Amino acid sequence: MTEFVFVKSSYSGGDAGQQCVEVARNIPTTIAVRDSKAPDGPILQVTASAWAAFAVHLGDDRG
Repeated sequence: MTEFVFVKSSYSGGDAGQQCVEVARNIPTTIAVRDSKAPDGPILQVTASAWAAFAVHLGDDRG
């Protein structure tokens, strides 16, 4: 099985104490998300289409 390659969110800044997530997009059908402060903790896995819908919703300014 291919391992996830996590990348820290560009919104997290350089401060190690900030709250941020890491996202892995190196597996075409799965997006993985984890807490950067707990790299050995749980990993949320969603389909690429679910992640795309979530990302669109984040940009939705309807509240």
